[in-house]
Amino acid sequence: MNVGASLYLACLYAENFRIFGATPQKDGDEDASLSLDFGPATNVLVGENDSGKTAIIDAIRLSLLTTAADFYRITRDDFHVGPDGRADTFKITCGFKDLSTDEQAVFLELLTADGDGSVALYVTVKAELMDPLRPHRVAVTTRTGRDGQGPALDGAARELLKATYLRPLRDAEAELRSGRGSRLSQILAGYPAMRAQGEDDFDEKTGNASTLVGILRRAERQIGDNDAVTAARDDINTGYLQKFSIGSDVLRGEIGVAGDATLARALERLELTLFAGTGEWTRHGLGYNNALFMAAELLLLNNNNAFAPLLLIEEPEAHLHPQLQTRIMDLLRDRAGAAKTAGTPPVQVILTTHSPNLASAIPVEHLTLVARGSTFRLAPGVTRLDEGDYAFLTRFLDVTKANLFFARGVAIVEGDAEAIVLPALAQAVGKSFNECGVSVVGVGGVGLFRYSRIFQREGEQIPVAVACIRDRDLVPAGTSAEMRKKLKCSAEMTKEEIDKHVEGLREEDDGHVRTFVSDHWTLEYDLAAASWTMATLMHQAVRAAVASKNTWPTAEKLADLDRSARDEVTKWRENNVPLEKVALDIYEPLRMSRGSKPIAAHHAARLLQETPVTEDDLPPYLTAAFTYLCSEV
Repeated sequence: MNVGASLYLACLYAENFRIFGATPQKDGDEDASLSLDFGPATNVLVGENDSGKTAIIDAIRLSLLTTAADFYRITRDDFHVGPDGRADTFKITCGFKDLSTDEQAVFLELLTADGDGSVALYVTVKAELMDPLRPHRVAVTTRTGRDGQGPALDGAARELLKATYLRPLRDAEAELRSGRGSRLSQILAGYPAMRAQGEDDFDEKTGNASTLVGILRRAERQIGDNDAVTAARDDINTGYLQKFSIGSDVLRGEIGVAGDATLARALERLELTLFAGTGEWTRHGLGYNNALFMAAELLLLNNNNAFAPLLLIEEPEAHLHPQLQTRIMDLLRDRAGAAKTAGTPPVQVILTTHSPNLASAIPVEHLTLVARGSTFRLAPGVTRLDEGDYAFLTRFLDVTKANLFFARGVAIVEGDAEAIVLPALAQAVGKSFNECGVSVVGVGGVGLFRYSRIFQREGEQIPVAVACIRDRDLVPAGTSAEMRKKLKCSAEMTKEEIDKHVEGLREEDDGHVRTFVSDHWTLEYDLAAASWTMATLMHQAVRAAVASKNTWPTAEKLADLDRSARDEVTKWRENNVPLEKVALDIYEPLRMSRGSKPIAAHHAARLLQETPVTEDDLPPYLTAAFTYLCSEV
């Protein structure tokens, strides 16, 4: 029976399970346990490998079981290992809330009254390691109640709460093949139209049959009566078996269809194959078969008896190209947000992903960032994001920027030029962004703090170093009016005014979010003014950018430009031209738009591959930013 359920999995708690440790025993102890809330629609867990995403899914599977014929066997490896060694017990609790009156009646004796006057259904699994030397000797109890002190969860109630689970790296084609206990037979068995197919309506006189079982019985009869089959049977009986008889024994064989004529056997003979744009079957790739498998699982979820239809998916992006990933996410969101209608309650979806495509295809408020065994929902009310920020991020958080959800450090920069050259600079001074797990997010000059506020919240902070790297936008002394435009000049300001200006650029720093402001003006100017090594490199890069504006120079032309720029900087240095004046001359073509900043950054990255650079050669604000991004927070 499907009664249009309204309850959903609202919370999950775990202690000493896998990466999640214990709750504090005294003041000052760290809370390493899991306490996670879910929304009733789509919940997407994002984060780097080994952060705890799979442990969350497995905790739900273990507590609720799944509709598939798989079995979760608890072993010693499921018990948390902390500073004091391996725990010998763990506890997992799944909490269902928003029960309708009818649902409360069904689970009446199993409910718990919460402090706010509402009722909830808690399913608590406790496991105890019986023998550390025998990893499979584990005592397990499943009871209701927040602490597992309520009545036991009987089989009927457990059937109503089972989840549908799609494992990662699934072999979709194998799952949909025919065979004993096949996944397709389980899916079809839950389809309402199949229920009447279990009746045997085979008429032996007329040979008529319409149900699956009846058709199977008719096929068995026809096979048994087949001339070739009867000839082989008779040959076996008369030519061999009768000669084995002793005394009055009669040995006789029959050839027939293996197994009994039941609906289960009929369904196990079926398989689901894909036809995509052709009239004939042909083998398709893993991606389309994966989509086919998800469609079949959604069919089961839509028609089973679960009160709280729950779909658990690990890495739905497996084998799917980006556009198909987006289509799958659209389908899941549509199904999760479906209006309640008779017999088709909305499906609650909890999925894990490493795909920036999926992370960018869903509103930020549906994401939960999982990092180093801690979870951080990004729903309104728990982050520093306001309503306008959520609307902005839904529109502008694209695939490239969504990398920030999987990083250990995030550099938020103002433009494409910074996004191109900063990783090359960090690599040159031994602070590789790739090695440190740093993502660079270019925001195009707007929304710098809209992205950083994703990582800001009350209480426990997300353990990700976030560096907002921005220009000071104060021109140095000696800047021409043409280059200055509307900017203030630092030489015309007091130290207090400059400090106030810089502090204003850092006003949203909090938690692990820090703003690193250029020491003088812009990134390009500050690089050129930092050292003679960088002045030479930036002059070469800017000269190449000017030459690249209309036609990309040949390798020979670039070599000539690099040599000429290097010689010019050498002359400036020999003539004792101040480095600040040199930096203005180098930066002038970019400031006056005779060359492109991103193209200059490209050439700078090219030159950094062959130019020895140390941290002393860089502007101090960049050195500080690189050190912070590559540190543990």
